[in-house]
Amino acid sequence: MVKEIQLRITLKEEEHPDILVLKSAIKLDIDRKDITGVKVLRKSIDARKPKIILNYKVAVYIKEPLPETSAYKFEYKDVSKAKPIHIIGFGPAGMYAALRCIELGFKPIVLERGKNVQHRRRDLKAINQDHFVNEDSNYCFGEGGAGTYSDGKLYTRSLKRGDVRRIFENLVYHGATDQILVDAHPHIGTNKLPKVVQNIRETILKYGGEIYFETRVTDFIIKNNEIKAIQLKNEEEITVDKLILATGHSARDIFYLLHEKQIALEAKSFAMGVRVEHPQHIIDSIQYHCSGERHESLPAASYGLVQQVNERGVYSFCMCPGGFIVPAATANGEVVVNGMSPSKRNNLYANSGIVVEINADTDLHKYKQFGALKGLEYQKNLERLAFTAGGRSQTAPAQRLTDFVEGKLSNDLNDTSYQPGLKSAPLHSLLPKFIGGRLRKGFEAFGRKMKGYYTEEANVVGVESRTSSPVSIPRNEQLQHTQISNLYPCGEGGGYAGGIVSAAMDGERCAEAATNNL
Repeated sequence: MVKEIQLRITLKEEEHPDILVLKSAIKLDIDRKDITGVKVLRKSIDARKPKIILNYKVAVYIKEPLPETSAYKFEYKDVSKAKPIHIIGFGPAGMYAALRCIELGFKPIVLERGKNVQHRRRDLKAINQDHFVNEDSNYCFGEGGAGTYSDGKLYTRSLKRGDVRRIFENLVYHGATDQILVDAHPHIGTNKLPKVVQNIRETILKYGGEIYFETRVTDFIIKNNEIKAIQLKNEEEITVDKLILATGHSARDIFYLLHEKQIALEAKSFAMGVRVEHPQHIIDSIQYHCSGERHESLPAASYGLVQQVNERGVYSFCMCPGGFIVPAATANGEVVVNGMSPSKRNNLYANSGIVVEINADTDLHKYKQFGALKGLEYQKNLERLAFTAGGRSQTAPAQRLTDFVEGKLSNDLNDTSYQPGLKSAPLHSLLPKFIGGRLRKGFEAFGRKMKGYYTEEANVVGVESRTSSPVSIPRNEQLQHTQISNLYPCGEGGGYAGGIVSAAMDGERCAEAATNNL
């Protein structure tokens, strides 16, 4: 017999090694000896009151053994001689499109502009230390996409779009910790994700798929509303039958190419703002009601904040407890910041994007001459402004949080996790009033919601501009482009995902659509 129950455990009780068995026996009113095992299905923290509670959802196995294997099976077959499906981009959407192609008996051929995870590290070092951006290999481009070196959070609200559990189980199959199957806010960690990505690559190659790194697509050869071939940077042409476009939210050259080819694009609403960084102990003290170090059973505290300001949402995005801020520019001459956390979330700082909603239809009048690319141009201009304000390097413009809200230049800045360094700059006036004014009111409101959040010990760092794609590539119900019948826009770059999991699910769906009737 198996029974699913909810348990509430105090921090003191959590220290007992058999507490789940003991609590389960009491709740079910059975002898603990009859319990053969307890499987944790979900774990979350309730820190709303000073007495913190750990909520568990568990499956209690009574007089029957715990299953040893997952209910999910991933059966890959040799596709080395099968019909090819071409995939541009090897982020989560491209990776899971490739894996699904293999499951369905088709050969994925992946073209990725960046380098593999091992060689990518050198280019990340060059950004942090030399302030040089390799425009094909950086925090956004390369094996695993932007997610590989930007935290590995697995939050998703896309529960209706596919089997979320299947993606989680597949990540575990490829080396992720099985803790992601349990945690309410699962997270792999930027130090662990590269190995998972490498394992996925090896699965694809093992079963006959092909992956080509440092292979940038520069042109599409189109006839009769079909892409007949793709042209590479070295001018090589590759004939294609079905093409999955999974290039991510920062592949601006692809958006420009589609625009030049008069292939339909649409301006998409997105969000922009800054990244705020606090000492982690401040966030811990607020969230866990503690004055000293947090309890050893508790992870670094996170937060989620939202406030309506002048009919626009101001909200936290990609919150990274125990993390660090990284330079996420994809070209020289721009400054973009993002955040990540290692698996243990044991860094001294907490950071989060704080962004303002931008409506592509109503907020970008001055950019209307750019048509579908107006959001992209707006985004790009703000990144160039940040570059100039930071001193024309990857040094980022910054202010103390209180100075930003009060509208004054900071005489000095707090220590930071951002490796290229910070430069004091009047971000409050550099940001467009539409964004900066709302952020200032938003921060004041957040300070009222979280006592201690509004503090001079926090830095505001600019700019957080790559929350999602400012462009969408339209597709029909069969997931084909509305004009180009063999093109399948996919993932974040197409405007159909907002993170690792949703992108992976969309990749699977596009693979199923592209291989249908072949």
